[in-house]
Amino acid sequence: MSRKTIIIIKKVKRHGEHHGGAWKVAYADFVTAMMSLFIVLWLMNTSAHVRKAVAGYFNDPLGRYHDNGSDKAGEDANPPAPEDAAKQKIEQLKQQLQKSITSSLDLNPLQKQIQMQITPEGLRIELLESRNGTFFDSGSAELNANGKEVLAMLAKQLGAVPNQISIEGHTDSQPYAGKSDYTNWELSADRANAARRLMQESGLKGNQVSQVRGYADQRLRVPADPLDPSNRRISVIVQYLSGSNSASSLLQGLKLPQGMSASPIANGGNTDAYPANAAAPAGASTPAPAAPAPAVPAKSSPATPAQPQGKKGLVGGLLSKIHH
Repeated sequence: MSRKTIIIIKKVKRHGEHHGGAWKVAYADFVTAMMSLFIVLWLMNTSAHVRKAVAGYFNDPLGRYHDNGSDKAGEDANPPAPEDAAKQKIEQLKQQLQKSITSSLDLNPLQKQIQMQITPEGLRIELLESRNGTFFDSGSAELNANGKEVLAMLAKQLGAVPNQISIEGHTDSQPYAGKSDYTNWELSADRANAARRLMQESGLKGNQVSQVRGYADQRLRVPADPLDPSNRRISVIVQYLSGSNSASSLLQGLKLPQGMSASPIANGGNTDAYPANAAAPAGASTPAPAAPAPAVPAKSSPATPAQPQGKKGLVGGLLSKIHH
């Protein structure tokens, strides 16, 4: 009897064959979709400024434009605001004037009587009187040698800049004892006009002075001591360039008592102040109130996307950048 041959088959266990990494592609798409989802959720809860900045980055990754999210070309990524630029120019002008005063042998002893301060109106240059009179003789509207020299130097410096100039005259509370019909109001206005005339003769352009104001003792520098000599002063204000030359913009930095409004007089005279609710002076023309414009209902146009459409456009741009 023949014996049966036993055949033993050994199966070798092998690792799965290489499948090309398709799962990695699917996983990458899943992670990308999740990231896009969270970016969309985050952008929907951010402000318009943040959305504009993000859109500007994706539109211009190299930062060639200084205004992100627009097509305005420029080299500066963070340009200064117009108000900041105007303040920087005023600060530079202040330093230049201070340097001119300290470097002059004649004006250096007077630097304590020349005060400069940046205010909401602009650069305020004040020529402070001493007890014996520094720029004007006591009770006089005529400039002495010191006053002429200082104002001539200021006129040469300020005549080279395009800023408008306003000039103020101030006195202390000591009543004027010269004439019965001549008071501190006339004295302050005459001193301001005397400064204007000399500055225009020494370098200021003819149309550069926008206002001349006489305040008498209504704006004391030292309110606690109305008779302090420093209350007698001439103020030269170099106004900002960013604002318009209208009277309303020039008076934004002034602080008047509540219920009072100022009416500036350009190139001479005092500044009249009267209650805002009082009737206008005789002969003054009062503009009629403008009729209200009829309300026009807004029409929705399919070519102009609304805010949600803007978000969708931004999200679409992000997704297209990510996938590419």
